[in-house]
Amino acid sequence: MLSVVVPSFNEGGNVRNLVTQIDKALKGIEYEIVFVDDSTDNTPEIIREVSEDFPGVRLIHRENEKGLATAVLLGFREAKGDYLACIDADLQHPPITLKYMYHALEEGADVCVPSRFLPGGSDGGLNSYRKAVSWTARKIGQKILPPLAKLSDPTSGLFMIKRQVIEGVELRPIGWKIMIEVIAMGNFDILVEIPYRFSERQSGESKLSKDATMQYLQQVKELRSRYNRANDFKVIRWPYAKMKSFDRTDV
Repeated sequence: MLSVVVPSFNEGGNVRNLVTQIDKALKGIEYEIVFVDDSTDNTPEIIREVSEDFPGVRLIHRENEKGLATAVLLGFREAKGDYLACIDADLQHPPITLKYMYHALEEGADVCVPSRFLPGGSDGGLNSYRKAVSWTARKIGQKILPPLAKLSDPTSGLFMIKRQVIEGVELRPIGWKIMIEVIAMGNFDILVEIPYRFSERQSGESKLSKDATMQYLQQVKELRSRYNRANDFKVIRWPYAKMKSFDRTDV
């Protein structure tokens, strides 16, 4: 089973559209969607309503804890699947990408990370300010953490792993970036990058803040002293044509 973990905060306007697109993308694949929700509005009620139409949807609502990274870890712990994915609730990560990540794991990858910077990918969903922030964060991570230097898009929030990658691994993420913690600390042999196109936000507002940026810098600094130096994984980059070949066959 594939468990898709969705951390959410006041994203009610995107929930039904997101679930509908995931369901379409994963046709023929056994899956569940685990929302880990910290909302202060009616988003939990909307998720419950959607779960009546999509039985694979589950809700974990947190009252006294916040933070994207800890939400994802809770979702991973509660997930039923052997494959674990993380996708944002704001639809800037196209749900169809989940299908291609799933196929990458089925073909032998331990980790799959979509990249905006491979041929066929795009970061067009970001404005100029967020592109500058993203570029700076990416370069800092690649400079300080050797595992991130292997990736073309190491600060993504969209990824999929086999459960054993993090089994027995102590993860201590801070703030909003969970994937860099998984890449730096996990145990795996093969990471596949695939191209994807980052989309414009459909509804709601961005959660990027100065505090989030400072938390990222703190996380990278701490990971420098404790990352898994024994994990010399291989990166394979799929061309756009290989990824799209799965659109011509049924799962």
